Amino acid sequence: MHVLLNPIPVYGLAIGVVGLLLAVIARNRSTIVIALVLVFLSGLSACPTYYYGEAAYDRVTAMADTAGDQWLDEHMERAENLIPAFYMLAGLAFVAIVTPVKWPRSSLPLAISTIVLGLVTLGIGGWIAYAGGHVRHKEFRFEPPPSPREHHHEHEH
Repeated sequence: MHVLLNPIPVYGLAIGVVGLLLAVIARNRSTIVIALVLVFLSGLSACPTYYYGEAAYDRVTAMADTAGDQWLDEHMERAENLIPAFYMLAGLAFVAIVTPVKWPRSSLPLAISTIVLGLVTLGIGGWIAYAGGHVRHKEFRFEPPPSPREHHHEHEH
């Protein structure tokens, strides 16, 4: 499931942010709302992606080589520490959808703020995914794995 879902927080968000940028340029409120919904859903998709990633931890550890195991721990740590960015982005997108109903002049500043946070979150998603891609794909490994953590990730069931 994680393999199926993991592109959505990154690719979905990239499409949503580009769509939002184009909608802001066009100054079309309906299009802005549609793009904000895509950003909102992409941000929320980090939740099941993270959940299924955690669920697969033990299985992937069993399959991974030593370097892959070190990349897996790095991937997990990055995801654990940085997933709130996706939820903050989803929250901001939601605010940007509903607030202009009462305060129409807030539409543009909220949409632009969502684009900015969306780009930052895309960078974060890429950084998390970078470590994840190294777990099972030796062809992506151009540098040594991260050094093992002092506190090895203890997986909870």
